[in-house]
Amino acid sequence: MKKILANDGLEKSGIDLLESKGFKVITEKVAQENLASFINQENISVLLVRSATKVRKELIDQCPSLEIIGRGGVGMDNIDVEYAQSKGIRIINTPAASSQSVAELVFAHLFTLSRMLHEANRHMPLKGAEQFNELKKAYSKGFELAGKTLGILGFGRIGQTTAKIALGLGMKVLPYDPVVKSTELEIDFLHTGDTFTIQFDTVPLNEVLSKSDFITLHVPMPADGRAVIGREELAMMKKGVIIINTARGGIVDEDALIESLNSGHVAFAGLDVFVNEPTPRKDLLQHPRVSATPHIGGSTLEAQDRIGSELADKIISFYS
Repeated sequence: MKKILANDGLEKSGIDLLESKGFKVITEKVAQENLASFINQENISVLLVRSATKVRKELIDQCPSLEIIGRGGVGMDNIDVEYAQSKGIRIINTPAASSQSVAELVFAHLFTLSRMLHEANRHMPLKGAEQFNELKKAYSKGFELAGKTLGILGFGRIGQTTAKIALGLGMKVLPYDPVVKSTELEIDFLHTGDTFTIQFDTVPLNEVLSKSDFITLHVPMPADGRAVIGREELAMMKKGVIIINTARGGIVDEDALIESLNSGHVAFAGLDVFVNEPTPRKDLLQHPRVSATPHIGGSTLEAQDRIGSELADKIISFYS
């Protein structure tokens, strides 16, 4: 019987499917410093993680029983993928499972910031009964998304799903991707089965930065650790731009972002990811121009169910 350690949890759909095929699934959370000894003690064959658990070279070397390392989600920067593969370990992830959930969170932040809901939701419970008219005046200068330009940095599955929502809202889309140069988006009109296709050619990064009203990031962390959006890139953006980051903490230089928020060059930022998770910097969390969420992009019931099932299917297929 193969043992699976789902160290960052696994949806019941995945557990049930795996157990029905004879696997033993352990969902006990093991501290990072105790992970190697636990894997060896329990003779774990499959290690499943999300973003919290790190699977580095040292852990891989210490755990010869590992045959599969799986990531529930897309990005695998917390796993030394190439090294694990060089040791004959199979690497799996779930690139399609959370696309819709992440894309919808992008627009949750955009809608929140465009109507200043992040501030209104804080102040209405405290001041709404006494200062209703003052708050109404303060929050009556929102703006519509329709007709505006959304720059999408990274045009893989999540970026493309984000583009579909933007098109449905009547937005213009400017995609950039260092790998994907051209793609076709097939859109199911009102879920009737009647589809139409839109051809997209990605454009240079500087064009996306300079022409977009809003910019959303869906790129992996560069291997060298350098921020994709730093002071130079921020300076190229329109004054009043809104930036959304649901990808990885560190993709946007946080020091440079705060400077741009304070100067007003960046009007608002919607952030789901941070450099020092799970203890992000307070000046960013408390900034009046920031809408913040605690890394929940793929954390919907539907996405988690798809992640669990997709991981289970790939594990079962590997051992079949």
